[in-house]
Amino acid sequence: MLYLRENSQSRVAALDSVLLCRPNTSVMLRLLVLGLVLACAVSLSSSAVILENGAPILWAQTASQVTELPMHDGILVPDPWNYLHRMSLYRLMIAATDPFMGSMGTNATDSPLWGLPLQLGWMLTSGRLADPTGATTCGLEAEPLCISTQSWWACVNYFASVLPFLSAAQQGFMGAGAQVQMQVPAGVQDYCTTYSDCKAKYPDAMSKWDAFFQGLKTTSESLLPDDVKKDTILGVYWDALMASTYASAACNPRQSHYSSVEVSFAHSWLNSAEYVAAARFQTNMEKAVLFLTPLPSRILQEGDSAPNIADLTAEENHTLYIFSWMKTIDSLLGGTLVRLWKGAMCSVNTRQKGAQVLEQLLLNPSFATSTFLSIISEMTTSC
Repeated sequence: MLYLRENSQSRVAALDSVLLCRPNTSVMLRLLVLGLVLACAVSLSSSAVILENGAPILWAQTASQVTELPMHDGILVPDPWNYLHRMSLYRLMIAATDPFMGSMGTNATDSPLWGLPLQLGWMLTSGRLADPTGATTCGLEAEPLCISTQSWWACVNYFASVLPFLSAAQQGFMGAGAQVQMQVPAGVQDYCTTYSDCKAKYPDAMSKWDAFFQGLKTTSESLLPDDVKKDTILGVYWDALMASTYASAACNPRQSHYSSVEVSFAHSWLNSAEYVAAARFQTNMEKAVLFLTPLPSRILQEGDSAPNIADLTAEENHTLYIFSWMKTIDSLLGGTLVRLWKGAMCSVNTRQKGAQVLEQLLLNPSFATSTFLSIISEMTTSC
């Protein structure tokens, strides 16, 4: 399932009346049209679309106010297995935290939270939110906005969307006393759905998200210089996001639904987060788009071997190759590469330089991997 690029984006944008809830015949017709648009994309484009009209995919159809989410007996009951609902969680968190993100920059899209909805959009357009077992049509043409509970990618993203949203609500960012209960499909029991439930099952992740939302307020209101505020906020943000990533090990049984090549990429993708987190990378919209655009636009199959996958772009092949190289070197060194990198990220200056090095490594094919290793050595000696 892929979105059309360029000439098709106007047709996707035309579906601006898709609703979050209260489906009717008109809405079902629009979803059918959306399914047809997605179905023919494979023949017209080999690259996943990351942005639609300068925003994450279908951003305009998501909730802009908490009151637009479904509610039952005074409790917010979003459905995180509906793409628009899950994307709404991100939109609401960005809006609620923006007043405290002044140190990130002057642009409206400078918050590091923008990387998360863009990543969710990439998962949608590349087919990674669909049912990998083939047992249902969830995420396919018939149900294009359905997120499968069997998808490993959707499961990992659950920890980076639902958990922070529940924490944000608990910390008052969604309004005083807001209560949230996530919907869950019948028969599915291995996902936490409330703050107390997630706190009991994943205490470290929830505690770190709580610390992020609490620290965001106190840091932004402090008298610290903006560069120190920015580095501090990014630090607690990445601590929380990595805690969610570690907690998402609960999703690992779902990897059995994928090819060994896709699983290897998934491991490399997780491994790359260690480097980005240590550098406290500011995943604003501009930077996130650069890093997400060259990710593989489809699920990888047996026989795919980067950098020689014919139906992927040169940029996608390069990214897959670098991800694999970093994971392989780290494995051969017994985890030393990640430890060296983390050790080198010891100050605001080295973290800023580290972020620049990562950009060159992943986005510039002429940037030698040997240069990456030598730079790590140089930065480590400066700590």
